[in-house]
Amino acid sequence: MNAEFVKLEFDGPIALVTIDRPKALNALNLQVLAELDAAISQVTANPDARALILTGGGEKAFVAGADIGEMANYTTTQALAFATRGHQVLGRLEALPIPTIAAVNGFALGGGLELALACDLIYASEKAKLGLPEVSLAVIPGFGGTQRLTRLLGRARAKELIFTGDPIDGAKAKELGLVLEVVAPDALMVRCKEVAQKIASRGPVAVSQAKRVIEAGADLPLKDANELERQAFGLLFGTEDQREGMRAFVEKRKAAFKNA
Repeated sequence: MNAEFVKLEFDGPIALVTIDRPKALNALNLQVLAELDAAISQVTANPDARALILTGGGEKAFVAGADIGEMANYTTTQALAFATRGHQVLGRLEALPIPTIAAVNGFALGGGLELALACDLIYASEKAKLGLPEVSLAVIPGFGGTQRLTRLLGRARAKELIFTGDPIDGAKAKELGLVLEVVAPDALMVRCKEVAQKIASRGPVAVSQAKRVIEAGADLPLKDANELERQAFGLLFGTEDQREGMRAFVEKRKAAFKNA
């Protein structure tokens, strides 16, 4: 991938996306969003991709936020366009059919936390600082933070973090349920790759359907959400992977899934 600030690598079935703009602590601007969008397209086009890990280059930041220097003189029209672009790209990341993991290795503030929230799983290093400090700049989160954080933590906790703008460390983020685990900085990618490899070893069609049903059912009444699950469960019995998975279990061997 030919990009200045976003690197995409494939390690077997694992896609690793790194936002690497060290002079700006990996801050998001229109170029970074465009390059991230291109990386998502390449992952989508790779039929062998089973999981994606998103992280920030260097040791200081995952993504420190949106680029305030660029935004400072935006007009209302420009601000709306920037928010629209952010929502488009993060929406595409969230909609990927494969599981996505945010490896938060430092500052994840503002747009950086919003980016992590668009991933399925968040793991953090002991150096992580997470927050939505936009009100200190007299604006609000513009890339989905008010909505995704509320759905994850509940209204009161989300309001506290957004209204105060105060960042929290990894331990507090884990206590609140914002991140799953907090590990030593040098163990973060090891842990994320371990989780990604485990996911990649499972039936890919089933994992994709599980993600779809969880996401689609989250805002539905329980009866309707359970119907989504029932339909997906039945449909999976028409796949080659289901037959292979169950044969392998009976034969006490490792399954060879084909994503079919």
